[in-house]
Amino acid sequence: MPLLRYADFSGRSQRMEYWLFTLFYALVIVVLLGFAILFGSPAGEERTLAENYFLAVTGLWVLGTIIPSIAVTVRRLHDQDKSGWYYFISFVPYVGGIVMLIFMCLDGTSGPNRYGPDPKGGLSYGDVFA
Repeated sequence: MPLLRYADFSGRSQRMEYWLFTLFYALVIVVLLGFAILFGSPAGEERTLAENYFLAVTGLWVLGTIIPSIAVTVRRLHDQDKSGWYYFISFVPYVGGIVMLIFMCLDGTSGPNRYGPDPKGGLSYGDVFA
């Protein structure tokens, strides 16, 4: 889904959407780097053409998925009723990554918020007991 919403920074994304994208992203990098190592040359020798190819494809994958990665993170922050500007916390050395990891693990606000309807489709507690 994040690749379908390539540069969509509006709306909300569930935890599952964020973590499945992160898992897919990491698996692709592991596979590409694994091929580079598998077809690579022994230590101390010049790189082979296949190794350069897989490293180039890995670099292109990373560059091509920067925007959807940021977009899904911003939508995940929107799900918690936080501004997308909170993304810049991740640039704070040492602490920023930990804080963003915690934010990505927290559940979003139930019911609609200022960024849109609940992506889970659930009702807010007020709607249930009204």
